[in-house]
Amino acid sequence: MALWRDDPEEDILFGQGIKLRAPVLEDYDAWAKLRGASRAHTEPWEPAWAVNELSKGAFRRRIARYQADRQSGLGYPFFIVRREDDVLLGACNLNNVRRGVLQAADIGYWVGSPYVRKGYTRAAVKRVLCFAFDSLGLHRIEAACRPENHASRKLLEGVGFQFEGRSRSFLNIAGEWRDHDRFALLSTDERK
Repeated sequence: MALWRDDPEEDILFGQGIKLRAPVLEDYDAWAKLRGASRAHTEPWEPAWAVNELSKGAFRRRIARYQADRQSGLGYPFFIVRREDDVLLGACNLNNVRRGVLQAADIGYWVGSPYVRKGYTRAAVKRVLCFAFDSLGLHRIEAACRPENHASRKLLEGVGFQFEGRSRSFLNIAGEWRDHDRFALLSTDERK
């Protein structure tokens, strides 16, 4: 039994209008369709896509990595699904979980272009933050976005993250090392 789940029978967390659940192999068709249709929207903010990015084999390897991360407690990947009809909307992942004296993790997310600015990503981030702080007992959640990604910055600050500075050449995005603005939310901070 997994005590962190809202639904003890499944890997599901419930948020406002959404469900967050572990990705499974059966998600391939919906995931590939949504990612492919949203490529122009997501690509400027992500690492360069591999030639076989949307292949079934690449998805199978992704699922295996997700399962290993969950089992080891190093990461908690969630697909964002609309509660009313189970349509895949995007993903919100808690990655790089660090224990010991730090008690921290990184949060990342994406949403398909048809679902931008409809509140789904905000609902997912807020629910994953509750999971991170209240269920996992983490103290610090970190996030990063490119300085020109105003939508992501607005989302992060809108749920309570505080700007902590700019990291030079922080992540390799679209084939180039890019500066990123860094944000953090502490378990003791006010959540919005």
